[in-house]
Amino acid sequence: MIVEKALGITKEDIGKKISVADYNAACRKDVMKYTKEWEDLTHQMGYWVDMKHPYITYDNRYIETLWWLLKQLHKKGLLYKGYTIQPYSPAAGTGLSSHELNQPGCYRDVKDTTAVAQFKMKNPKPEMAEWGTPYFIAWTTTPWTLPSNTALCVGPKIDYVAVQTYNAYTGEPITVVLAKALLNTHFNPKAADLKLEDYKAGDKLVPFKVIAEYKGADLIGMEYEQLIPWVKPVEVSEDGSWKVSDKGFRVIPGDYVTTEDGTGIVHIAPTFGADDANVARAAGIPSLFMISKKGETRPMVDLTGKFYVLDELDENFVKECVDVDKYKEYQGAWVKNAYDPQFMVDGKYDEKAAQAAESLDVALCMMMKANNQAFKIEKHVHNYPHCWRTDKPVLYYPLDSWFIRSTACKERMMELNKTINWKPESTGTGRFGKWLENLNDWNLSRSRYWGTPLPIWRTEDGTSEICIESVEELYNEIEKSVAAGFMKSNPYKDKGFVPGEYTEENYDKIDLHRPYVDDVILVSEDGQPMKRESDLIDVWFDSGAMPYAQIHYPFENKDILDNREVYPADFIAEGVDQTRGWFFTLHAIATMVFDSVSYKAVISNGLVLDKNGNKIWENDICNRKEKYPEIVTYNKGDWQLDYSYVFGKEMHTDACNLGFYVCERNCVEVIGNIFDNADLLEVER
Repeated sequence: MIVEKALGITKEDIGKKISVADYNAACRKDVMKYTKEWEDLTHQMGYWVDMKHPYITYDNRYIETLWWLLKQLHKKGLLYKGYTIQPYSPAAGTGLSSHELNQPGCYRDVKDTTAVAQFKMKNPKPEMAEWGTPYFIAWTTTPWTLPSNTALCVGPKIDYVAVQTYNAYTGEPITVVLAKALLNTHFNPKAADLKLEDYKAGDKLVPFKVIAEYKGADLIGMEYEQLIPWVKPVEVSEDGSWKVSDKGFRVIPGDYVTTEDGTGIVHIAPTFGADDANVARAAGIPSLFMISKKGETRPMVDLTGKFYVLDELDENFVKECVDVDKYKEYQGAWVKNAYDPQFMVDGKYDEKAAQAAESLDVALCMMMKANNQAFKIEKHVHNYPHCWRTDKPVLYYPLDSWFIRSTACKERMMELNKTINWKPESTGTGRFGKWLENLNDWNLSRSRYWGTPLPIWRTEDGTSEICIESVEELYNEIEKSVAAGFMKSNPYKDKGFVPGEYTEENYDKIDLHRPYVDDVILVSEDGQPMKRESDLIDVWFDSGAMPYAQIHYPFENKDILDNREVYPADFIAEGVDQTRGWFFTLHAIATMVFDSVSYKAVISNGLVLDKNGNKIWENDICNRKEKYPEIVTYNKGDWQLDYSYVFGKEMHTDACNLGFYVCERNCVEVIGNIFDNADLLEVER
């Protein structure tokens, strides 16, 4: 993101306004841009690090070890491709793994417009049709997902009631169904004794009358009208053909439904939630997909975070399934203002302007209010995940991704964790141990241009694939491809690369990054061309592979690692936030590949947090309550943090170490960092 901002481009511009090669060259340059600053800061903070012999994750030899590790997972059946609902960051342009999403500060309290929507029944029970129009009511914190609704979910054992009342906005008589336990959440008990016939539109107290009770099981199978009929749901076959579906818009069961909040009835949009997708699939409910001009099935929202534009959709699909007059007003609308480019000014997100502007949620709620489809609209504070890279909210989105089947090794990870000496012990048994107990498969795929390419080549139909474990293997496979006529020559041979020669000079002749590795076409055993899967891998895999990749294992230094001279580590020390980052990835890779721990002991440090609970990183700029707004200072030719400002005490700079001091809560607030936000500083760079 930093490079893209510096170049004045977005992810969509890569390959158009700038070549992939030039973009990657800029990334490579930026990685080493602040080497001196980092070395100086490392010295000041007392880090014991050999800076003369660093490991560099983009080095070809480092990447080769990563490929070897992935090949071992592939051999064990632990590497697979799946189509699932995953956390996705439109701002970063990539999916995220569960451990990335659970970094400290990713889940934040946000104030959003929420809605209790009215879903009109098609086949109400007789008592439900005695007063006004009968509706199911369901609550959502994301009204923008309502156009993608295809089902309503109830708990089979939950008690529900039918209530005669009025719509508070329109004054129309209605009968609504909701969970009995939530009756007083949506109806004022003071209005329980009021007569329905005495109500006048605009009265503060809206009378209500409970006229029937049901179990959730009694409601299953009931049908309702599509709430926002912009697009008809379709059924998609394996061959890509599709047809309009008539199986949606009914009540289905779900064991995960609760009465803790909402209405006890869950609005189901299968394209935007894993639980939604699971219960819909089990009940035979279709997802509401768009069909692109390429014949691809896509949710109503594209990967940038906006409703699809009609011109991007298949003409026949639009003709048969889209109410153009209703949809066109909202085509291209951003589902969250945070994704809208108009709120990025000179590469900087104007959050205040974004929050002040009307959101799509508000626009849709106003539309429903006018159409007598909104039972209640209000602002609500709730916890929502944000991308650790961009600080912007994520979406849950259906994606093709490569996964590591880490759940298959969960029990072994838990066993090995018990052998590690954790300081404090509670972190190992609690925070880290509980994380392992609730482990999900590791989403490895990243849709970026800079990073470690996934070393998997597949035929177009997916029937044949090969996972490459070394440059030598790739070299030999290219030779087969040249013989088959899929490549004119071997680019590694052309550049003088010698397989098995592990010198820096030899490996500097090649580049295993995009776009060069994407140009390699391999040949399957039955003579079909194979192209590389376009994904890159999670950077946390890069970090977790450090014990092996830094010594170019197993191509070099095999004996010293196999003989346990350099592995496992005697101890590691990091902040407690790394229980779901570095601690986890080190442990996961070691367990799955080597059936070993990666470290014998852990010193898990506490974190220095700002007044909002956000972690203070080494190069952050912070605001103090009333004075010293500039925390980062220019000292002796170097940019560095002035911790005396942060902690309100005089300290010698050589002794400054964030781990030595506890920041007083409500003292400082992180407002940027020295690399991205130098404009916040008084001193010109």
